[in-house]
Amino acid sequence: MMFSISAHGLAKQYRIGQMHSSIDTLRDHLVHGLRTLRTGRTKRETIWALRDVSFEVAEGEVLGIIGRNGAGKTTLLRLLSRITEPTAGYADIRGRVGSLLEVGTGFHQELTGRENIFLNGAILGMGHSEIQRKFDEIVEFAGVEKFLDTPVKRYSSGMTVRLAFSVAAHLEPEILLVDEVLAVGDAEFQKRCLGKMESFGQSGRTVLFVSHSMPTIARLCPRLLLLDRGRLVEDGPAEHVIGRYLHGDLGTSARRVWRDHDSAPGDDWARLRSARIVDASGDTSDVVDVSEPVGVEIAFDLLRREVVFPWIDLVDERGTLVFSAMDTNPVWTEARDPGRYVTTAWIPEHLLNEGTLHVSVSVKSPLLGRKPWRHAEVESALTFHVVEREGPTARGAFAGRIGGPVRPLLRWTSEALDVEDDTPLVARPRSD
Repeated sequence: MMFSISAHGLAKQYRIGQMHSSIDTLRDHLVHGLRTLRTGRTKRETIWALRDVSFEVAEGEVLGIIGRNGAGKTTLLRLLSRITEPTAGYADIRGRVGSLLEVGTGFHQELTGRENIFLNGAILGMGHSEIQRKFDEIVEFAGVEKFLDTPVKRYSSGMTVRLAFSVAAHLEPEILLVDEVLAVGDAEFQKRCLGKMESFGQSGRTVLFVSHSMPTIARLCPRLLLLDRGRLVEDGPAEHVIGRYLHGDLGTSARRVWRDHDSAPGDDWARLRSARIVDASGDTSDVVDVSEPVGVEIAFDLLRREVVFPWIDLVDERGTLVFSAMDTNPVWTEARDPGRYVTTAWIPEHLLNEGTLHVSVSVKSPLLGRKPWRHAEVESALTFHVVEREGPTARGAFAGRIGGPVRPLLRWTSEALDVEDDTPLVARPRSD
């Protein structure tokens, strides 16, 4: 297997207050000296933005990088794009690198859009005729035809990002590095960018993509790196790495077990013993796809003969109740003998929207004319994340965020009617 990128022990140390400085001039030294006198800080006050990071990226691979703010994601891309030098370690880069790390990176603000296209091509080592062949594609993709001869400093942030991405993507680098600047663009442009990055990998070129959007990065990248405080803490399949990122080092919150009977949630009638999120195969999973069913499994001990039934509540990350559900199977209307019971509520595919959901689990008994009696209940017992990958979904061709806690894939029927303008339209019955 050929590797486009091989990083070995990459590390970057900054002086406090100089985190993103790429200039080291006499003025910088004088300013830093004055700050030192005023604050009492010395040159020895440093911070490791990145430390001992090693990984390899195969040719044609689309690799995602995630982590909280300050984890070192942008620093890593800056090292790989040669914007700054590592304090320790090295990276073997095989191929021409195109990068889009910040709005306006690589652009001269006083030059026009046209001039910046040729400037960036020259920086990538391309000749004038080679750039000219790609010029029309770049301009069309960016949608800035009317502003080609306007200085870039007069562009909006969205226009700047569109042109910068178009330049980086169309000047045919073997490796494309993209930070989360795409959030500045509109939904249609984001969709085109994601499609372009996907086609990059399919054509044998390499993409490194940094994003805070778990649904987006899960759709695009089969493999992810997780950075935490400058260190690489996870490298693996997207589902696994996203799960660790969402739930930290506390273990998965897609499974809860109450081993001790006396301390398990409940009363003298019923006690919860375990709960978990399961995928279609019955495996515990804290990351599920919108196009697959997901189950909430509850195990409980019934201590006395009683009529009981399991109940779940789903709440999204904004605290909105998505739905409540109980098992309406007739078997739960009859008194059950003491023992352990396991029940699973299956949520159908193409119902939930992308995002994080919290599940409350409980065991209840019916009370005539009143709310059910709660024998055992744990609020937000489980957490899982819904993502979207390839395949037909309710999203269709729309690339932006779809609001609301649910996103059902509905069956639509439509037809053209030959009617008078003043004839009211009426719903027609479905014909199966």
